[in-house]
Amino acid sequence: MTNTMTTDAGVQPKSAAWSELRPTALLVLADGTVIEGKGVGATGVGEAEVCFNTALTGYEEILTDPSYAGQIVTFTFPHIGNVGTNKEDIEDLTPANRAGAVGAIFKADITAPSSYRAADHLDHWLKARGVIALAGVDTRALTALIREKGAPNAVIAHDPDGKFDIPELKKRAAAWHGLLNLDLARDVTSGQSSVWSEKPWVWNEGFEHQTEPEFHVVAIDYGIKRNILRLIAGLGAKITIVPATATAEDVLAYKPDGIFLSNGPGDPAATGQYAVPAIKDLIKTDIPVFGICLGHQMLALALGGDTKKMHQGHHGANHPVRDDTTGKVEIVSMNHGFAVDAASFPDGVEETHVSLFDGSNCGLRVVGRPVFSVQHHPEASPGPQDSHYLFQRFFNLIRKSKGLEPVPEREHAA
Repeated sequence: MTNTMTTDAGVQPKSAAWSELRPTALLVLADGTVIEGKGVGATGVGEAEVCFNTALTGYEEILTDPSYAGQIVTFTFPHIGNVGTNKEDIEDLTPANRAGAVGAIFKADITAPSSYRAADHLDHWLKARGVIALAGVDTRALTALIREKGAPNAVIAHDPDGKFDIPELKKRAAAWHGLLNLDLARDVTSGQSSVWSEKPWVWNEGFEHQTEPEFHVVAIDYGIKRNILRLIAGLGAKITIVPATATAEDVLAYKPDGIFLSNGPGDPAATGQYAVPAIKDLIKTDIPVFGICLGHQMLALALGGDTKKMHQGHHGANHPVRDDTTGKVEIVSMNHGFAVDAASFPDGVEETHVSLFDGSNCGLRVVGRPVFSVQHHPEASPGPQDSHYLFQRFFNLIRKSKGLEPVPEREHAA
């Protein structure tokens, strides 16, 4: 039977604008809140924590960052997809493993790619990676909810037919254990050791490889990002990547000039159950150690500090951080839901970086030892390169350990 409507002009076919559209995707929060939207990306159901990211660009890097494992990313920028996707901007080490965000939330429908670098449409790419997404959501309201109540546990579901068992989804959301006490590094780490030589991307040329390394750095992979490895290689290192479960003996067997502790997802205290003993032994060797994100948090634990779950976390590419070793401020990329408690530092450990948003800790160093770390992601380029100097700081520690002259750190934001 044809739907009709009566007007002064008589009986006319009912306009499509009057048709009721069935939602094809849902975000169900642990408190029972149900948010409807248009499903894009992969179909299915997944549990995760919901966070928001304030970056205007870099959605492909965000969604492929292993640090987002166990999370659904709400993008506060309304238009996502305009530069498409490509193989050069993927951050996870092994794309076939699809380490990264569980889901994504968008305000507007995914736009068609308009960049000359685009190799694929974002919707098709999301399907291929198994990322469930919702479009048409009031992301401002969802962001406000997260700011007020904290990052919620949730279930994200996409069914093209719009058939959902909402009571069951509510039960799943309420029952999910969340990120606290959850070790996710084992899920995203390398399965075996490997060697990395790729250097940073050069416009119109792509990637080159380090063929004449001066130093050897061993990177412990808790969920490492490719651009971190590229910057280390670009400064003159051969890099050996080892799994998160590597022991100190495993690392030292490679005779490294420097040791890098990578970023990664989950609760640092949970991953620290097996990682912290190795880190404690490594920092006794006086081999220079540099940590980022999860690596920073676990280094703090190894030094006797504490970590804690944050209310909403820091996720974005516009965070101001002060480097107290220079007094300068840099605009950085952040992605963490746990933070180091600087008040827990023992004697001999100093705070070096502080968030100017909330005063939380963003860096530390061991006095008189070649050991330091930062919470933010210096390999990203929101400043655009405000934090790249940290990699040179690491290499200068290596150079000093070998009796070589340091290279000046590049000036960054004033």
